[in-house]
Amino acid sequence: MVLALLLIGVPIAFGLVAFALPSERWRPLLLPLGGAAQLAMVALVLSRGGVAGMDGWLGLDPLSEIILGLVSLLFFVAALYAPGYLRLRRTHSNRIFCTALFAFLAMMTLVCESHHLGLLWVAMEATTLVSAPLLYFNRNPRSLEATWKYLLVGSVGIALALLGTFFLAYAAVYAGLHPSLLLSDLVRVAPQLSRPWLHAAFVLVFVGYGAKMGLAPMHTWKPDAYGEAPGIVGMLLAGGLTSCAFLAMLRYFQICAAAGEAAFARRLLIALGLLSMAVAGVFMARQRDYKRLLAYSSVEHMGILVLGIGIGGGAVYGALLHVINNGLTKGVLFLAAGNIHRAYGSKRVAEVSGALRRVPVSAALLLAGFFAITGSPPFGPFLSEFTIVRAAMVGGHFAIAGAFLALLFVVFAGMGATILAVVQGTPGKIPSDREDSEFHDGVLTVGPPVLLLALVLCLGVYVPPVLDTMLHQAAAFLEASP
Repeated sequence: MVLALLLIGVPIAFGLVAFALPSERWRPLLLPLGGAAQLAMVALVLSRGGVAGMDGWLGLDPLSEIILGLVSLLFFVAALYAPGYLRLRRTHSNRIFCTALFAFLAMMTLVCESHHLGLLWVAMEATTLVSAPLLYFNRNPRSLEATWKYLLVGSVGIALALLGTFFLAYAAVYAGLHPSLLLSDLVRVAPQLSRPWLHAAFVLVFVGYGAKMGLAPMHTWKPDAYGEAPGIVGMLLAGGLTSCAFLAMLRYFQICAAAGEAAFARRLLIALGLLSMAVAGVFMARQRDYKRLLAYSSVEHMGILVLGIGIGGGAVYGALLHVINNGLTKGVLFLAAGNIHRAYGSKRVAEVSGALRRVPVSAALLLAGFFAITGSPPFGPFLSEFTIVRAAMVGGHFAIAGAFLALLFVVFAGMGATILAVVQGTPGKIPSDREDSEFHDGVLTVGPPVLLLALVLCLGVYVPPVLDTMLHQAAAFLEASP
């Protein structure tokens, strides 16, 4: 129980210290210290086989261990990037930024540890509230609009998720069972739950947490939020927050699977998965803002995740592996795009060209990240997407596999046109009055995305046995019957 509380308490303690520390110069250095402490604790917990506490309200299982490990790794890499980034933004106070980052980590950790669905809901809502100040860091009208959209759409989604949670509890009451929102209790009694109420609960929760994931058509907050947020924040949203929302949705899928209603849930997952990929492909075509482009890429990959779960079988393993590959690759893309934004002072393709000449390392990272995220070998996403396609073919879902491959091609073509326009060509003259117009690649700003790209490349050619075992255990745990 102590470790379970420490995983949440340590980032909160670092956040309080960051808020109290008066020095704008030294405060950002707390981020890598806190990130390293959290990552070390997570490694210790995973090596010991998980934790539990609060009479079953908190705990880690094979599913949440994967998500918590990813979140902690992404935060640590983001924390390494943060001091160099904040040094360039000296005109902005970093007190709230650093404090909110630690609070964000604490709440994402709480999501991973929550085995009580009510507590899970509270943690998901808290991630929205504590991350909102991060979106408003630039303090301009566009970032204010993006923050409000993020809060409003997220609030509607989380309200639907709460209603779905109530419906799930009533599914037990209607069946004459003792009501409980503990995951273990619900999985155990799942075969006895009222089917109509269980179906309604899953639909509401899927839409609600799907909005947090950014699945189409509940994705409308993403383009503005990702487009206006600093690259470090976009990285944590795309790789951390969406993965936590995916985990929350999987909790309810697990209950449906235990109740023998997996086929009902899978139909919804496949439909929304393909829809998200299609919507992303349409909006990527001729996209003129390269940061908004990454938002639509996130919409696509959330669709891939739920599609893999919907197909079932080996595709579940592929989807869980894709959670990791997507999170790491999004980190490369958002940090590289943030560097290019700093160099040019613009996100518009019409004003950004020749990045390979002005910021060669960041541009190369953006180009490599593009090939990785679109499923090109030998990067990690290729392996996880190939696993999903193969499972679809083995399962006889030929139409789904064909649609999946066709949409991947559409996304590749649409995304490639924008990325190539950014990195190729001759750099134009940048007005001297633009903020950070003299930005150049440095160790602090390119080192973290290089580290992430190395991990993505390694996962494309070799999945460590420890990780492979964890993924197989998580896939089996997700579809296990009581």
